[in-house]
Amino acid sequence: MAQNNAASAVQNLFRTPELKDKILFTLLCLLVYRIGAAVTAPGINPIAIQDFMNSQKNGGGLLGLYNLFTGGQLARATVFALGIMPYISASIFQQIAQAVVPQFDKMSKDEEGRKKINQWSRYATVLLAAVQGWGFAIFAESLQGAVANPGFGFRLSMTFFLTTGAIFVMWLGEQITERGIGNGASLMIFFSIVERIWPGIMSAFTFVSTGVIGAFSLVVLIIMMIAVVAAVVAITMAARRVLIQIPQRTMARGRQREASRSFIPLRINSSGVMPIVFAQSVIVVPGALAQFAGNQRMRDFADYLAPGSTLYYILMGILILFFTYFYTSIIFNPIDLAENLKKQGGFIPGVKPGARTAEYIDDVVSKITLPGAIFLTLVALLPIWISKLINVPFNFGGTSLLIVVGVALDTIQQMNQHLLLRKYDGFMKKGRVRFRGRQGAPGGF
Repeated sequence: MAQNNAASAVQNLFRTPELKDKILFTLLCLLVYRIGAAVTAPGINPIAIQDFMNSQKNGGGLLGLYNLFTGGQLARATVFALGIMPYISASIFQQIAQAVVPQFDKMSKDEEGRKKINQWSRYATVLLAAVQGWGFAIFAESLQGAVANPGFGFRLSMTFFLTTGAIFVMWLGEQITERGIGNGASLMIFFSIVERIWPGIMSAFTFVSTGVIGAFSLVVLIIMMIAVVAAVVAITMAARRVLIQIPQRTMARGRQREASRSFIPLRINSSGVMPIVFAQSVIVVPGALAQFAGNQRMRDFADYLAPGSTLYYILMGILILFFTYFYTSIIFNPIDLAENLKKQGGFIPGVKPGARTAEYIDDVVSKITLPGAIFLTLVALLPIWISKLINVPFNFGGTSLLIVVGVALDTIQQMNQHLLLRKYDGFMKKGRVRFRGRQGAPGGF
């Protein structure tokens, strides 16, 4: 029965002309993105860069983390080597500015202001891409055999190609968001990560055939992967619903109907994968500095922070916990939520509207953020634990898994909304995406 419902839902995707066009447009843009990801920038030898990344103890440090989100394009030195990351970095700076600078926050609430902020984000993307492109050119020159003709001309040309590629990828992502389905930037990262799944599976079987890992270890790895995927899906969709009531008036004979009951879903993991990204970006800084400085003491200190060390586990856990609360405070504003609820005449039973409601919501978010932060820590550290326990010579990417699951669920939800608008009677009876949790009064899932 479930298979029939799923097959029928997939058929409905292409029976709806508007949704079909959106899906085909999105796939076309992603195809263009993947074609560009196969074109190597001129004047550089990608094999030397790949050999360097493979030789690093911590997976390439900051470059390895960047390489993850670009689907290996940085190691291949393609024209899209910077990918969508400069645009995402600029967007993150924009979110932080809105939370810290009152003028930015005021502009974000106005349509014209939002257009200006978005335009500034595009300018920041160009600047970041140029700086990163120049830095990558200098890095490539430091590797033996990576650049045939180093010098100012090579740096300038590499900066031009990488910056142009980043601008084109940014434009492509915006086109997907506006005319396609899902978030363009997220989908590009999604497909970059998914592209590397099949080679990873093949390498796992190669390890078994060559005796590097045993068959039992492979079975344990598969079971752990399935368990982690199930846990990620559950936590990503889990939320605590706060009961609210909104009075509804009817014009018939001047009577007032009973207040309607609704819920505010507060996600347990509202910050997504960003705390892990921030934590990894910070923790690899000592290694990156030691690499370029050439100081032996700094290299020794960086070894203490290498993945697998006790200090790495402790600092990683602390950083993820900190950035989870930090990023949640940026993207979630309980004061605005309480004010909007008050304007609608809604209220939380037993809680006064206004400041008390904001305090109540902030308290609930603070409590449910802690288990979300612990979960993110486990997901980030689990790959390293698995590698050490069953002697697997590769890491099962918890960060990648969070991105893939989050983007997939968000895209499916958008498709579901399109289908509900156009095929309401048939689709609603066959199923829908549900939040997980208990239902009840104030409080939650």
